Amino acid sequence: MSEQSTTIELVVPKVSARLRLDQFLARALPKFSRSRIQQLIRRKSVTLNGSPARPRDLLHLGDRIEVNEPPPEKIDNRPEAIPIEIIYEDDDLIVINKQPGLVVHPGAGQREHTLVNALLHHFPKLSGIGGKERPGIVHRLDRETSGCLVVAKNDEAHRGLSAQFAARTVEKIYLALVAGKLRKSSGTIEEKIGRHPVDRQRMSIASKRGRAAKTEYRVLRSSGELSLLECRLHSGRTHQVRVHLKHLGHPVLGDKIYGGRFAKLFPRQMLHAWKLGFQHPRTLEWKNFEAPPPRDFETAVKPLRPLFSFASRPRSG
Repeated sequence: MSEQSTTIELVVPKVSARLRLDQFLARALPKFSRSRIQQLIRRKSVTLNGSPARPRDLLHLGDRIEVNEPPPEKIDNRPEAIPIEIIYEDDDLIVINKQPGLVVHPGAGQREHTLVNALLHHFPKLSGIGGKERPGIVHRLDRETSGCLVVAKNDEAHRGLSAQFAARTVEKIYLALVAGKLRKSSGTIEEKIGRHPVDRQRMSIASKRGRAAKTEYRVLRSSGELSLLECRLHSGRTHQVRVHLKHLGHPVLGDKIYGGRFAKLFPRQMLHAWKLGFQHPRTLEWKNFEAPPPRDFETAVKPLRPLFSFASRPRSG
């Protein structure tokens, strides 16, 4: 792991004139996630013509931009012997089947007993790009959501995976158990998602600052009172599946934030990150992974049996 900061120098070409700074950097530096770019700007690690830059700065032909990427922060979270289910592992990355109820990384509300603490027990060496709070973490799942999650072991893998998430080339397929029977057997939801204007803990399609989000769904089985959906995500907004399905009128069962009167039917939201596909950042081989749902999800779909059943073992390739 390098202890030196890295400086990237860019000159704005004619085709990029009038773009916002953050938009230009997202296109010019695909190895960085959008959140990483925003973080560097906030830390004043990005300058525009020698002065600290702002995300909304409009660019002009010939403007000079410097991006100073600091060395990865030292990891100082405490390892904890929390069991994790490993679907796949190699020298560059790990794919796990995250159990429901496990927070992905430490934050203001929780400093211990997270997936990061578990990962550090099983894998002492992880990518440091995410900082000391998020070693190896490329993307997240909500606390109550189970399923496929990829973790980077080194910085090169982290950059390669982050670029794919930013470019929306990663295949993400979820299973959602929702209220009611849908009128259409399949469809697409394209509604912008942003922070709720009043409740900052919620996301909403009514936000004026919403960002584009797209979810394709397909009904796998339905009993009239509940339906099992396959949801393919073409973007990665916070709470995307939950917000879009609530907008559709069929909230995820057990969802305490968006589920309304269906929130108490299950102890947690019945949402599972079922399948994940991406290009391996080193070999460039396309990899597909599948995480079998946990026992509580299997139990929840029993009313749909024998109409639907899951494979007994995870598949990868």
